[in-house]
Amino acid sequence: MTYKLVLIRHGESIWNRLDRFTGWSDVDLSEQGVQEAHNAGLLVKEKGLKFDIVYTSVLKRAIKTSQYLLKSSEMTYLPIVKSWRLNERHYGALQGRNKEESIEEFGEEEVKIWRRDSIVRPPLLSLYDSRHPGKDIRYKNVSDKDLPIGESLSDCLLRVLPYWEEELKPAIKSGKKILIAAHGNSLRALVKNIENMSDEKIINLEIPTGQPLVYELDKNSLKVVKKYYLKDSLKSVQESNGWFSFLNKLKK
Repeated sequence: MTYKLVLIRHGESIWNRLDRFTGWSDVDLSEQGVQEAHNAGLLVKEKGLKFDIVYTSVLKRAIKTSQYLLKSSEMTYLPIVKSWRLNERHYGALQGRNKEESIEEFGEEEVKIWRRDSIVRPPLLSLYDSRHPGKDIRYKNVSDKDLPIGESLSDCLLRVLPYWEEELKPAIKSGKKILIAAHGNSLRALVKNIENMSDEKIINLEIPTGQPLVYELDKNSLKVVKKYYLKDSLKSVQESNGWFSFLNKLKK
């Protein structure tokens, strides 16, 4: 017997499309990102997956992805639990900057280190920067020492780990069917724990936007029994759905 856990990275955001460092900046989904979230919901429905509870970050691109997915899978009644610990990695002063422009200014090697080194942090935000999370009401109950002003991948992993141990793992062990809608790096943190993946492998792991990733976990050890993406019948689901027909009409 196994537990089933589904992870999904939010659909493409506006800043994903513009190739900007996003981090904790609260940007919306692009039109493609909305479609990806609806696609995911249709796949979930087609495959007969059911959930008891949804976990997401406090950033709207992840929240809206979960909402669109639940709408298309006809599970809008489900509770959605939001936590800042599932937020994307905080990219510090790089947030909002175009990646190519950053390479031109700081050099390709430096930017690569900021993005992929597990220990090195990007340039940090000033305490007086308007982007500082302490100025955002959604983090009013988070202690100052826990609020990042720039994170390495390891920092992000350490931030997510307590939520995995204290909230997510017990929920899975209680038998709840869980969907987690989050971000590339916060999902990396979860995958590292679920698969016991090495630092080297997790740095190079790419998680596509809007693709539900299913884990079947052993009920005793929570070790991975099976892992797969729900995408085999994506084209047929898209073509048969009236929502996409409506979208296509709007584009013409």
